[in-house]
Amino acid sequence: MEINIRMTIRIKRVYEPAEAQDGYRVLVDRLWPRGVSKQDAAIDLWLKEAAPSTVLRKWFNHVPERWDKFKGRYFAELDENGEHLQPLLKAAKEGNITLVYSSRDQKHNQALALREYLEKLLP
Repeated sequence: MEINIRMTIRIKRVYEPAEAQDGYRVLVDRLWPRGVSKQDAAIDLWLKEAAPSTVLRKWFNHVPERWDKFKGRYFAELDENGEHLQPLLKAAKEGNITLVYSSRDQKHNQALALREYLEKLLP
């Protein structure tokens, strides 16, 4: 009998306190968040390579009208560098993970886009 357990990929700002239900916490920013100590962040993995390139991040600049184009370009970057996602995919298959980000924009950020990308890859 095969049991299919659906893991949860949560999204959380780094400025919010860590909680037990977060599971494996992965920072998906290229730069370390300002004003947050490594201890307070409670990050299990800092996966800089999963973040958008500096050029893409600066182009997007959290302009909501660019969101769909940003995701398309970001997904293309992820397609080209998929080997960097292996630790994240492994952790997601083992249990809950939380993609941690620092952006103020809670509706248009790389963590949300990355979750969408990962959910298409995971069974």
